[in-house]
Amino acid sequence: MTGAFQTLTYETRGQTGIITFTRPEVRHSLDIAMRDEIAALLPAIRADRGLRSLILTGSGGAFCSGGDLKALTEEERPVDENRERIAKLHTWFTELSNLELPVIAAVDGPAFGAGFNLALAADFILASPRARFCAVFGRIGLVPDLGGFFLLPRIVGLARAKELVMTARSLSAAEAQDMGIVLEIHAPETLLEAALTFAKRFDTSSRLAAGMAKTILNQALHTDQRALADMEAMAQALCLASDYHKEAVQRFLDKKPLEFDWDSMTKKDTPR
Repeated sequence: MTGAFQTLTYETRGQTGIITFTRPEVRHSLDIAMRDEIAALLPAIRADRGLRSLILTGSGGAFCSGGDLKALTEEERPVDENRERIAKLHTWFTELSNLELPVIAAVDGPAFGAGFNLALAADFILASPRARFCAVFGRIGLVPDLGGFFLLPRIVGLARAKELVMTARSLSAAEAQDMGIVLEIHAPETLLEAALTFAKRFDTSSRLAAGMAKTILNQALHTDQRALADMEAMAQALCLASDYHKEAVQRFLDKKPLEFDWDSMTKKDTPR
């Protein structure tokens, strides 16, 4: 499904899919068209067995400024219609959050409101020094939507999540890194390349093992120990039966380097 859309582009580079938001004039505000296009892309991305990773990014020095406030004011809707509209977001956002691929957000510029939560849906956030993060909803008398109540406390802890939501203050990339939101910081001009390098390391990983691990980890903080043990047993049984596992064990027994070795790849990719 490579090609151009109204609010974004989608392309593949090797085994990495890249979604790029393409309305920098409005800082990629999350309007209906953008939501619909992300929703339309996800089934095709999930079905593409050649992919090993996905990158989310924005063009023109912005990631996503949040909901389209202009659209919110153009038409006054009944309360039940607004509730349904917000609930509908989760039909695709939950799928994005639980996509069984490593997802990397490359954040340059603002990631505010729903845009902040869109970045949090990724497994890894790489940012530029000019990235800003903000649960901005409180500034206009709203509460977080698009998964903010679920994602933010799990990443920064409940007390810090309360502070960020109730103050609606913004974070620099450096402060977000200190909180565990951002993994790495790169210059704006090298951010996408750094994200691609990071994503490419998953090319030799087991899609099954990475996907199963992500699915279980995403449920680990709200599932009891017995249920997690059951999920663990099922996932491990599937992985033990995979060709990937059998080939990796044989390489180990033959004293050959394993194909997926993050430490070796990191050393190789690090400039000297």
